[in-house]
Amino acid sequence: MPVTAAPWEIKRTLLVKGEEETNPSYGCKPHERPPEDYIRFGVINLDKPSGPSSHEVAAWVKRLLNLKHAGHGGTLDPKVTGILPITLEEATKIVQGLLLSGKEYVCVMRLHHDAPEDKVRSVLTEFTGVVYQLPPVRASVKRQLRTRRIYYLNLLEKSDKNVLFQAGCEAGTYIRKLCYDIGEALGVGAHMQELRRTRAGPFAEDNSMVTLHDIAYYLEQWQKTKDASELHRFIQPMEKALESLPKIAIRDSAVDSICHGANLAAPGVLALDSDIKPKDTVAVMTQKGEAVALAKALVSTEEMLELNRGIVAKTNRVLMPRGVYPKMWGKASH
Repeated sequence: MPVTAAPWEIKRTLLVKGEEETNPSYGCKPHERPPEDYIRFGVINLDKPSGPSSHEVAAWVKRLLNLKHAGHGGTLDPKVTGILPITLEEATKIVQGLLLSGKEYVCVMRLHHDAPEDKVRSVLTEFTGVVYQLPPVRASVKRQLRTRRIYYLNLLEKSDKNVLFQAGCEAGTYIRKLCYDIGEALGVGAHMQELRRTRAGPFAEDNSMVTLHDIAYYLEQWQKTKDASELHRFIQPMEKALESLPKIAIRDSAVDSICHGANLAAPGVLALDSDIKPKDTVAVMTQKGEAVALAKALVSTEEMLELNRGIVAKTNRVLMPRGVYPKMWGKASH
């Protein structure tokens, strides 16, 4: 797989290091959480409309569901539409994982003077890979030169001065600035006319995507019927947001220590994804598929499989509350 492959295009193999039964008395599969927990640990694949800001949309969802906290996975400008993952309550902790998962956009770029289609296609190719960007003056981040990776730029259609293209890129890439730079490289000038985000990590334009009106309708249905399937129509478990990250499955006995901030030791690992490299961000999971924490791998997949002692991953962000699994510290390791 080339280094410019988008995170959602990378295929990994789950490798088993050890086997142990998980205790059904503790935790549960993400889709089987009771309604209150399903909301607390949920995320919504929202199709943001043009007009409101990302913050306003998240605040509206928060009020509608009567929550204390709600966040979003990557800001969209008010006029930009498309995928805006909304994280609910405890799920706001997984935003870091979403930012590592890349984005995809469909953009209408307006050329200031016409240019041949083959030249446009050639210049788009030149902008794949690592590019330098200086955030726009009105950006919400510090204005300093930085690098971002463009996974692909596909020309979809060209009509006179209008160019429709698809961009897969690292989070934090400014498509408006990219259009300007492409216009400069073409020698004709260009600006972003219209933009839609079609993917944010694992969230894409599929049957899980809902509108603000859908949320209001399905929520009302659930409040009337208390049928959990109505919640499942517009909320997904927060684990969905971590699909693009490499994963490590751990023993039940290791879960609560991780929830208290401990680092992951080799004896706690039961299975892990292939191609993990030192410094990679990994999702630490239970055998039931629940997210326990985000961690930084200290060794490779091959070393984790061989090691019987020592720390293999440093815990960065705990996702699971303490006490879901019993405390087993100090007991004989397996």
